[in-house]
Amino acid sequence: MADILRERERQVYRKGQETAFQLDCEKQSVAGSVSQRACVFCGSRVVLYPIADALHIVHGPIGCASYTWDIRGALSSGPELHRLSFSTDMQEMDIVRGGEKKLYAALCELIDEHQPKAAFVYATCIVGVIGDDVGAVCKRVSMEKGIPVLPVHSEGFKGTKKDGYRAACDALLQLVGTGPIDDVSPLSINILGDFNLAGETWIIRDYYARMGVQVVSCITGDGRIDEIRRAHGAALNVVQCSGSMTHLAKSLKDKYGIPFIRVSYFGLEDMSNSLYDVARHFGNKEVMQRTQSIVREELDRTMPLLAEYRRALTGKRAAIYVGGAFKAFSLVSALRLLGMKTVMVGSQTGNKEDYEQLRELCDEGTIIADDSNPLELSTFLEEKEVDVFIGGVKERPIAYKLGIGFCDHNHERKEALAGFEGMVNFAREVYGSVMSPVWQLTPRKRSGALEVVR
Repeated sequence: MADILRERERQVYRKGQETAFQLDCEKQSVAGSVSQRACVFCGSRVVLYPIADALHIVHGPIGCASYTWDIRGALSSGPELHRLSFSTDMQEMDIVRGGEKKLYAALCELIDEHQPKAAFVYATCIVGVIGDDVGAVCKRVSMEKGIPVLPVHSEGFKGTKKDGYRAACDALLQLVGTGPIDDVSPLSINILGDFNLAGETWIIRDYYARMGVQVVSCITGDGRIDEIRRAHGAALNVVQCSGSMTHLAKSLKDKYGIPFIRVSYFGLEDMSNSLYDVARHFGNKEVMQRTQSIVREELDRTMPLLAEYRRALTGKRAAIYVGGAFKAFSLVSALRLLGMKTVMVGSQTGNKEDYEQLRELCDEGTIIADDSNPLELSTFLEEKEVDVFIGGVKERPIAYKLGIGFCDHNHERKEALAGFEGMVNFAREVYGSVMSPVWQLTPRKRSGALEVVR
């Protein structure tokens, strides 16, 4: 068993152990544990980044902007202003004298040059230290230029990525309610928390169009400011990424009375249930009939393709470590459909309800971990003799150093994994990684000895 820091002992649980299930979560990372979590600013950036017709400017050192440049694999069907990642590039003298004048000048210049629909200004840690009034600068520029200039209060050394999600939602809430809703249908939704990674939003929007449901806005995949402004006209919010968008969904319910449901577009079962849940909400017979037809057609096309991969992958062992626990639910189910067993699962930002649901989903002996670190993850992967590790950019080196296959499920990926066709892509990617002959040449540590897999 892994040597776990004493302060983290209650953040790791093995299903089947004698003690009652109790997993600590939603707490600050332990100092020195080198957590896999990202910072507050990064959290806000990944949420707002896909809004393609807005100006995004980072008020802080250049490193913050370079760290998050092109941070999502979010595609745009039109403008790509979001990919430029502007920064005020604060230097030593800016910190001594303050950076408000520099921010004002940068905003005016960039707005004049690019004519964006809105501007988001990200306040980084150093801004919180020196006390720049980012909100006042944004208000002044907004009045002068006639567009929304929105401060994103994402400064904070002790905060986490989840705090950044909340900051992004607060900025978005200022836009909602400022656009016309005359042409919004009673059968309408907002898609919250899908970020159009590798074009996934387009796949999902097509399903809803075939159902006869209008998508008013997608917040924020392939996002547009004018669509977000009229999001208050939708009859329902569907929340894909609950970690990043539940705060916005609750705020829209409180302010505009819009109900919301949680959905997942990963895996056949969850994808089907998500469409059915929306159809059931509207209680429209024609919408339900169209939904049944879509699911039937897609499953008839998809299942034969998955059968080929299942034959090869049955019995293989997988580990999962993702940002939001909502991804893990669908991944466990999707891997089970492929005949694989999940032997370790964890997340950066899960809550007690998330981990209780994971415990019910997983088999006996599965390790469940909150806010893990590279040393723990490496030990778990070796102990469980994992064949494939599913995670993000920070988990990839861990897998490769141990000679384990890796599947990228993070926000910068270039392969669409959502929807029915996404499940086929996922199966193909897992198969390609697990069955690659390269692992026959890679040393693997097992039972404390260095062996070569033959």
